[in-house]
Amino acid sequence: MKIRFQADADFNEDILFGVIRAEPGVDFQTAAIIGLRGLRVPDDRVLQLAAGEGRVLVSHDWETMPYHFAEFVASLTSPGLLIVPQHLGVRVAIEQLLMIWGASEAEEYVDRIVRLPF
Repeated sequence: MKIRFQADADFNEDILFGVIRAEPGVDFQTAAIIGLRGLRVPDDRVLQLAAGEGRVLVSHDWETMPYHFAEFVASLTSPGLLIVPQHLGVRVAIEQLLMIWGASEAEEYVDRIVRLPF
């Protein structure tokens, strides 16, 4: 099954919309759609929302999200977490996410954290 992405509340929308513009078939949901935009939602809740929709969470948060992810997967299953560093260029981030979407299946990311770039 193809990966479905969920953007974290602070995720750079230039990257999100760049991915969709480059490949309209990518299912990449914005934070606003699930009520996250502009809110300070705890990481565990964000992980829960993404998991409830079967979506790999895409975030810039390398400081706290991995810790909360580890706690989450200790008792629940997650579709996965992709960390895109803030300093990674928009074009590189778009290319990396498109590569992940095009070359892998959702099952490969279950309960895994992947930090870009490869």
